[in-house]
Amino acid sequence: MGKNLSILTRGIIKENPVLILLLGLCPALAVSTQAENAIGMGVATTFVLTCSNVAISALRKIIPDKVRIPCYIILVAGFVTLVQLIAEAFAYSLYQSLGIFLPLIAVNCTIFGRAEIFASKNKVFSSFLDAIGMGAGFTLALLAIASVREIFGSGTWFGMEIPVLIDNNIPIFTLAPGGFVVFGLLVAAINKFSKTKARKEFGCDGCPQSAICGKGGAES
Repeated sequence: MGKNLSILTRGIIKENPVLILLLGLCPALAVSTQAENAIGMGVATTFVLTCSNVAISALRKIIPDKVRIPCYIILVAGFVTLVQLIAEAFAYSLYQSLGIFLPLIAVNCTIFGRAEIFASKNKVFSSFLDAIGMGAGFTLALLAIASVREIFGSGTWFGMEIPVLIDNNIPIFTLAPGGFVVFGLLVAAINKFSKTKARKEFGCDGCPQSAICGKGGAES
């Protein structure tokens, strides 16, 4: 029970894919101008991450090692297409808001990272928990960034007007520079208040390419 809980929760803070591992930054900054879009992207990514983790874990003994990456790409792309069709059919406004970043989930480093590092080496249930935890961490990170940007940049939150701020907003928060500023401040806050710094906890040992670059065992 303790091991399963650890797998489920570590993606939220300890190994948060956006604020600690710094993965999936393109959608994190691009769609985080509104909290609603952040939730939509987070849910879509979590769905794809969960389905791909479970499928890859279930097929890990069948997929030949030499073609594992192309197989992962096909699986992930299939689930992303499914998400696109569902969003277009039942949440068309969200589908339009996310735009090109919805199909780009297929190349999200978080998904391929968990497939290679975790799902391909662990059982289905553990891979499921890992995906849920990582997806929740990704969603919460996007929501935190988007909330700050929407509140101060537009004077709203989930489309609801906030008194005073609605007439005294700071438009730069809705632009790219504002996204980078908010992201940097959140990363700095996490590093400041976490018991262990991200750079001390994650090195090249967990990277599947460490043997190629020759930096195995070195700190990041």
